[in-house]
Amino acid sequence: MRINVHNFPNKVGGWWPWPWPGGDDDDDDGQADVADLNPVLLVPGIGGSILNAVNEKGRVERIWVRLFAADHEFRAKLFSLYDPLTGKTNSLDPNTTIEVPDDRYGLYSCDILDPAVIFRMDDVYYFHDLIKQLTDWGYQEGTTLFGFGYDFRQSNRLAEHMDKFKAKLESMHKASGGKKADIISHSMGGVFVKCFLALHHDFFEQHVNSWIAIAAPFQGAPGFIMDCLLTGVEFVKGWQRQLFVAKWSMHQLLIECPSVYEMMASEDFPWAEPPELRLWRKQSSGEDRENTKTESVLERYGPKVYLEVMSAALRGNTMNFNGEIIPTPMNTEILKWAEKTRRILEISEMPASCKFYNIVGTSNDTPFHTCYGTKENPIEQLTDILELEANFSFVDGDGTVPLESSMGDELNAAMRIGIPGDHRGILKDERLFRILKHFLKVGEPDPFYDPMWDFVFIPRPSLKHELDHGVNQSSAVDVGFETWKLIVCEESVETVQQVIETDEHCVISTTTSGSRLLDKDSVEPVVARNRTSWFWRRHI
Repeated sequence: MRINVHNFPNKVGGWWPWPWPGGDDDDDDGQADVADLNPVLLVPGIGGSILNAVNEKGRVERIWVRLFAADHEFRAKLFSLYDPLTGKTNSLDPNTTIEVPDDRYGLYSCDILDPAVIFRMDDVYYFHDLIKQLTDWGYQEGTTLFGFGYDFRQSNRLAEHMDKFKAKLESMHKASGGKKADIISHSMGGVFVKCFLALHHDFFEQHVNSWIAIAAPFQGAPGFIMDCLLTGVEFVKGWQRQLFVAKWSMHQLLIECPSVYEMMASEDFPWAEPPELRLWRKQSSGEDRENTKTESVLERYGPKVYLEVMSAALRGNTMNFNGEIIPTPMNTEILKWAEKTRRILEISEMPASCKFYNIVGTSNDTPFHTCYGTKENPIEQLTDILELEANFSFVDGDGTVPLESSMGDELNAAMRIGIPGDHRGILKDERLFRILKHFLKVGEPDPFYDPMWDFVFIPRPSLKHELDHGVNQSSAVDVGFETWKLIVCEESVETVQQVIETDEHCVISTTTSGSRLLDKDSVEPVVARNRTSWFWRRHI
C-alpha cells in the first residue's frame, strides 16, 4: 500500500482533535485584527469541566470525564456529602481534593473533556468546535480567549467560585490591555453568571461588555432534574455508556449537589402550565378479599407540593461508600440553600452599558411533566419510583431545557434567538457560529445580516440582470455574503403567497422599501405598494 505523505495532514485533519502543526494557523483569511477584539470567556455548564482528584502525595488523576474504569473511580473519589455550615459538598475520601485544571488559560478544562480519546467523540467534545471557530476568527488563547472551568457539584453562588470568577475577569482585563470581556455561557453556566451578576453588579458593569447565554435553564429543567434526583442520569448514550459512570452512581452524587437543586423548576415563575410529578398509584376497592378489585389512579403534584412526594420516595435512600452505608435522603438543607439562590437570582439586573443576548435551543421534545408507573402497572409504594423509568410529557425546547425556561431570563435582553438544535449539539451549530460572529463584531460587519432570522437582507439589485417578469427564474446573483437565487419576480399576490407557504427561507427585495423578511400577514400590502418585488432563496 502506498501513502502520499504530502497529503497525509489533509487526510488526518478531519478527525485529529488538536491543532495540526503548520496547519491553518498561518492563514489569516477571515481573521480579525487581534487589537480590535474584546477578550472572550467561555463558561461551561453542569458536567462541562474536567475534575481531577489530587491525593495527599500530590498525585493527580482525572476523575471526570474518563471513559475507562469510570464508575469505580467515580464512586471512590467523587462521592460527596453536603456541609450546611459551608454550603459546600465535600468528597467522602478524606485524602482526596477535587481540583479543576487551569491549563491553557482555563480552556483545557472545557475543551475535550476526556483528552485521552484519540478519535472524535461528540459526547466529550464540549467547547472544542467553538474554540476552534474563535481561534479561526483571530482570537488567541491567553490574550483574547479564556475558559472558566469549575467544580459543577457546588452551588452556583458559592463564594469561593464567585471570587475565582472575579479574579479571572480581572486577569483577562489586564491581559487584553484593559478591555471589557464578552462572556459566552452554556447551560448551567448561564445560572452561574447570573448569580455573579446579582452578587457583584458593579464589578460586572466595569469588566463585562456583553454576555451571550446559550441554552440556559433560567427557570430550571423540570423533567430532567426531577428524574436526576429520583433515578439518576446517563450522560453518555449507546454502547459507550457501558464504559462510563452508571446511572445510579450518578444519582448518588447528584443527591448531594447544591447545583442540581438550584436547577429544579422555579415555583414562582408564571408557567403557561406548571410542571408536574405524576404517579399512577394502585388502589384497592371492595368489602372482602374475594371481591377486591385493584384500580389505578393518576395523581398529579405541582411545584408547590411535589417536593414532599420526592422526599418521601427518597427517605430510605442510602449510599454505599467503601462498604459503609450512608443515609442520603433528599437533602432539606440543600433545598433551603437553593431557595435562597432563587431569591438572589431574582434581583439580577443587567447594567445599561452591557449587552445581553439569549440563544435558546428549539424543535426538540423536552421532558416537562414526569410520570412514574402506568395505568396497567401502577406503583404500590413511593419508594418504587427509584427503580422505574420515567415517562415524560414533552414540550418544545432543546431536549433538556424547555423553551419557556430558557427564554425566562427576566433580564433586559438585546435579543432572544431560537435555534433548532439539542442542548449539547447547539454548540457545534453553524448558525450559532454566524450569530456569535455578528454579536462579537468579528471582522467587517455585514449590514444586511439579521441574526434573528439568519437571513441576509438583500438590497434591490442595481442591475436588472435582464430579468423578465416570469416565475422560476434560474439567475443567481452574488451579493457578497452568499449567493442567492431568484425564485419569483412577479406582482401576483397569489404567487407570492404560494412561495411563502412552500419555502420559509425566502427574502423579499423591493423597488421602494429595501428588503424585508416575508410573512403571511405582510404579503398583500407589500406587493400592492410595490410595482416590482424580487424574491430570493439561499443558493446552496
